[in-house]
Amino acid sequence: MYTDRSSPSTNLVVNEEAQTAILIALVTFHQPLAKTESYLTELAFLAGTLGLKIVKNFMQRLDRPNGATFVGKGKVKEIAAFIKAEKVQFAIFDDELTPSQVRNLERLLSCQILDRSLLIFNIFSMRAQTKQARTQVALAYHQYLLPRLTRMWTHLTNQKGGSAGMRGPGEKELETDKRMIQYKITQLRKKLATIAQQCITRRKARIDLVRVALVGYTNVGKSTVMKLLSKSDVLTDDKLFATVDATVRKVVLNQNFFLLTDTVGFIRKLPHTLVECFKSTLEEIKEADLLLHVVDGSHDGFQEQIHIVDQTLAEISAAHIPRILVFNKIDLMNENKKGIPTQPMDRPVAFSTGLYSDAVSDYPTVFISATKHLHIDLLKEAITKEIDHIQATRYIKAGPISSVLDHG
Repeated sequence: MYTDRSSPSTNLVVNEEAQTAILIALVTFHQPLAKTESYLTELAFLAGTLGLKIVKNFMQRLDRPNGATFVGKGKVKEIAAFIKAEKVQFAIFDDELTPSQVRNLERLLSCQILDRSLLIFNIFSMRAQTKQARTQVALAYHQYLLPRLTRMWTHLTNQKGGSAGMRGPGEKELETDKRMIQYKITQLRKKLATIAQQCITRRKARIDLVRVALVGYTNVGKSTVMKLLSKSDVLTDDKLFATVDATVRKVVLNQNFFLLTDTVGFIRKLPHTLVECFKSTLEEIKEADLLLHVVDGSHDGFQEQIHIVDQTLAEISAAHIPRILVFNKIDLMNENKKGIPTQPMDRPVAFSTGLYSDAVSDYPTVFISATKHLHIDLLKEAITKEIDHIQATRYIKAGPISSVLDHG
């Protein structure tokens, strides 16, 4: 029978002794080899966050995923032989798998199957600290779980006996468990709605202060920037999704008071149920007056990461909010000899370097290293300038006090 699982941690238990895993991805027309290799590097980082040791990557060129096993039959046999020989515990796929694909792969590979979504759920479950974040993760996970019951517990296909007092020949345990999960989803939604209302009340109490939110791809250094600007003790870790809970700190900068919020990092193929359930947390972004979009300038795929963040901001109706583009980790840019500039440049020069895309060329931009404290003064100047503009706009909209008094 289904038992209450408020988090997905029951699906992945990492012991003190490192457990081994393999990564599997497809090379397609829309996802060439170089991009697939980059995605597998990120997937390995996700797995490493949970303490898994990656022993091998498998890639296959296909026009589209195989409906039964994701990869082709020959590749499945190759992977199965490797798993058996090396006694691998986990096979991790860089896409979301269907219930039938998971069921077939578990039978053929004889190991635990994880897709990208389930891996992210486990990380969010591990990172969530507040009641709101834990509830959000639990709700998203139960929504992910519901259509997958048919493969997660094979005993659910057994029917209860048709003894006296029961309906007909009996009822499948699967149907009972589905109702239990649906009930749990309903309860979690109610709980989350109550928490969200409390958050709205708290935000209303802070409405007079300028609100600045840190956004960006996961592991770009948002929490380090937060710690630097707020001079507070905020968790910073070189792992994906080190921050899941929204953290708010009051900051004083050049006699300007504002609230600075650190939010969950975005990532490619973030499970839709997580985006939906975290919308109450992401309201902190939606209601901000200014966004600090932090970018890992040393990452080869920083342009794509910028695009993913822009897409997510559009999805939560926050694309219109003014922002400052903050290219972080310039010390690593120099080490990698990428030739990316380490100070603000005018737009024509920026275009000639290939640093900017048309989508981000009009944003105020600074280049910093949060860990090395490089060009932090430029960041503070940019923030101060934007806040002064926001406050001036508020004053104009409100109108002079004397004018209000004159009109009674």
